[in-house]
Amino acid sequence: MSVQLSDRARELLDARSFAVVATLQPDGSPQLSVVWVKRDGDDVLFSTVEGRRKHLNMARDPRVSLIVNPPEAPYTYLELRGEASMTTEGGPGLINELSHKYTGQDYGNDGPGDVRVVVRIRAAKAVEHL
Repeated sequence: MSVQLSDRARELLDARSFAVVATLQPDGSPQLSVVWVKRDGDDVLFSTVEGRRKHLNMARDPRVSLIVNPPEAPYTYLELRGEASMTTEGGPGLINELSHKYTGQDYGNDGPGDVRVVVRIRAAKAVEHL
């Protein structure tokens, strides 16, 4: 069962706020990555490339935690805990959409063999200090 986000949480995710996603390493230790995000309803989407550490971690164990901390309000945050699902469908489109949101231009940093993955987080718990 997924949680319903507050209006303020939705605004934060719709803004150009950076997020940090935590995945679990094979030994159980956390691995953190800064990611660009967008919202699809109450789900959060971000992009990665097949074979990167966070992709491998989520393929093995889909449990994730994501935190968004707006730079203009450093003592506020949104934390989402849940599970990630992944697909390659729409991968190049998502990274370009996110790049436009955050930089204003197409994303051009993928290598010729890179396969883009769309990661969808469906939150089972939200902690809001907004």
